[in-house]
Amino acid sequence: MKEIAQKDLSNSRTVGLINQPNILLVLLFIIFGAITTRLFWLQVLQGSFYRKLSDENRIRLVSRPPIRGRLLDWKGKILADSKLTYALSVQPRLVSQKKWPLLRDRLATYLQLPKESLEYKFQKGISNDPFRITLARDLKPEQVLRFKERDSNLLGAEVDVELVRYYPYGTFASHVLGYTQSITKDEYKVLGDKGYEILDRIGRTGVEAAYEETLRGQWGGEMLEVDAVGTVQRSLGFKSPKAGQDLFLTIDFELQLAAEQALADKAAGAVVVLDPRTGAIRAMASRPNYDPNFFSKPFKTQKEYDALFVSSSMPLFSRAINAYDPGSTWKPVTAMAGMETGKFPSDIRLETVPCIQYGSHCFPEYNRRGYGWIGYEDALRVSSNTFFYQVGVGVGARALYNAATALGFDALTGIEIGYEESKGIVGNKEWAAKGRGWGRPGQTPWIPEDIASASIGQSVVQITPLQLARAYAVFANGGYLVTPHLADLDLDWTATKYRKKVNIKPSTIETLRRGLRKVVETGTAAPLNSSLPNLPPVAGKTGTAEDSSGGPDHAWFVCFAPYEASEIVIVAFAQNTPGGGSVHALPMAEKVLEVWNRNRKSESYEPLSP
Repeated sequence: MKEIAQKDLSNSRTVGLINQPNILLVLLFIIFGAITTRLFWLQVLQGSFYRKLSDENRIRLVSRPPIRGRLLDWKGKILADSKLTYALSVQPRLVSQKKWPLLRDRLATYLQLPKESLEYKFQKGISNDPFRITLARDLKPEQVLRFKERDSNLLGAEVDVELVRYYPYGTFASHVLGYTQSITKDEYKVLGDKGYEILDRIGRTGVEAAYEETLRGQWGGEMLEVDAVGTVQRSLGFKSPKAGQDLFLTIDFELQLAAEQALADKAAGAVVVLDPRTGAIRAMASRPNYDPNFFSKPFKTQKEYDALFVSSSMPLFSRAINAYDPGSTWKPVTAMAGMETGKFPSDIRLETVPCIQYGSHCFPEYNRRGYGWIGYEDALRVSSNTFFYQVGVGVGARALYNAATALGFDALTGIEIGYEESKGIVGNKEWAAKGRGWGRPGQTPWIPEDIASASIGQSVVQITPLQLARAYAVFANGGYLVTPHLADLDLDWTATKYRKKVNIKPSTIETLRRGLRKVVETGTAAPLNSSLPNLPPVAGKTGTAEDSSGGPDHAWFVCFAPYEASEIVIVAFAQNTPGGGSVHALPMAEKVLEVWNRNRKSESYEPLSP
C-alpha cells in the first residue's frame, strides 16, 4: 500500500509540472487580453475624449474681446466709446497657497493695493476660475509702471489690458444711450451659443440694448502652447477680434444739450424733440438722470447702488416714455373726434359757461366764468374746458377713443427701445368694465364723469411725452403718423411702412392748425413771442394737468415750427410742477427753440413733400 501511495504522489507531481506552462499561458492570455481591451477602450472608444483632455492640458485658448461700436450723434460727435484699462490678475496654477501670501504682500506694497481686498479676491476666485483671477481693475499708469519694473519678483501675476464702455459726457442722454453690464451665468447659458463669452458685457437699456447685435462685434483669440506648469511656450495661431459697427443716432448734440439744460431746475420731467417729417428723434431728455459710467466702474459702494436702484426719484426711469395725465394738450384729440364724426363740424360755435353738470359733479370752466359763444379755434386759444366737455360728451367715449388711436395713443410708438415704453391709457367703457387695470371686472363701470374728464385729458387718460410729440406731428406734417426712431440705418422713414396717412379730413387738420397757431399768437402761449421775437411762426398748446395719482399738477407745452412747413415738434413736460404749462413748460421749450432757430440755417433741415 505504501508503494502504491508513493507512486500516485509521483504521478500527481508529474501532471502538475506538465500543466504548469498551460496555466501560465492562460494567465498571459488573460493579462494581455485585459491590456488590449483597455487600450482599445482608451484609444478607440474614448480616444477623442482623451485627445481633447491632452490638448487642453497642452494648449490654452486666450480670448480677445472685440471693441464695441461707438454711438455718435447724427453729425458724428461721439456719445459712447470704449477705452483701455489695466487689470491685475493672477494664475492660480503658478501660485500655490504656500507662495500666495508672499506674492500678495508684494503686490500690496508695490501697487499700493489693500491687502485684504487682494486676499478676498484670490480666495473667492479659486473656486470660480482656476486659470485666472482678477484681483484689481482700472489700474493707474504709475501702478502699471511699478508692476513692470518688478515683474521678475511677481511670478504668476500679470497686468491685462481690458476694454470698458465709456460715456464722455456722463449723464448726457443717459436714458437714450443706456448702459452695458456683464452677462450673468444664466444669460451665458443662452448666449454662449451666439458667440458670447462669460466675461462679455451686454447692452442692458437704451440703444445699447436695442442695437446689441450691431454694436457688440465678435470675439477673437490666441492659441498658446503651455508646459506642465502653465508657462507659455509659443503661439500656435491668432484670430483678430472683429470690432462692432459704429451707430449714428438721430440725436442732435446741441438740441439734446438744450433739452437737458431746460430740465436742470426741475425735480422731474422730460423733453422730446421730433422731426415731424420722418420721425427722427433729435433730442429726448429725462430728469432725474444717471451716469452710465457707473456700470463700468470696478467697485461700487452700497450708497451708490441705493442712489440708483432704491431712490424714490427713480433716476433710471425715463419720463419721456412713461405715461402721465396730459391735461389741455389733449383737447385737439377731442376736437378731432367732434369734427370727424360730423356731430360738431369745424364751423360750429358753442356757448361756454362757468360749469357744466355731469353725474354728481359740476365741471368748471378754466376761468370759472366762461367765454361766451366760441368755435374750435378760440376754444383752443383760450383753452376752454366747457367747450370741449360738450364735444367729448356729445360724441361719446368710442368716438374719442377712435380719434386717439388714429393719432397713435394707447399703443407703442415703434421706437427701438419700446421694451421700456408705456403705451398709456385711453379710458373707454370696455376698459372700465375690465377693472381699469386695478379693480375687479364688473365693479368699476364707466360713469358720466369719466367721459367729461377724458374730454380734457384728465383722470382716465394717460399718455407719454413721446406719444404726444408723435400725435402733434400729424398736425404739423399734414396728416401722417410717423415712426419715432433713434437711428436712421439708411431706411426710408417716409415709406408707407413707417409713415402712414391718417384718415382725417383736410378741414379738420386746417381747423386744428389755425387754432394751435392762435394759441401762440394771442393765447396761453403768447409769452413765446416776446421772449423769442425772431422765431419763425410757431403753433402749439399749453397744458396743466391734475395728477390722478394724487401729486401736484403737471405742466405741459407742445409746439411745432415753422408753422407752414414744420421741421420740428417739441414736447416739454414738468412732472408735479404746479403753476401751469405757460409758466413752467413753455420756458423749457423756449430754450430748445432758441438753439434750433440759431442753427437751422446751417443744418440740413430740408422740407419733405407730404
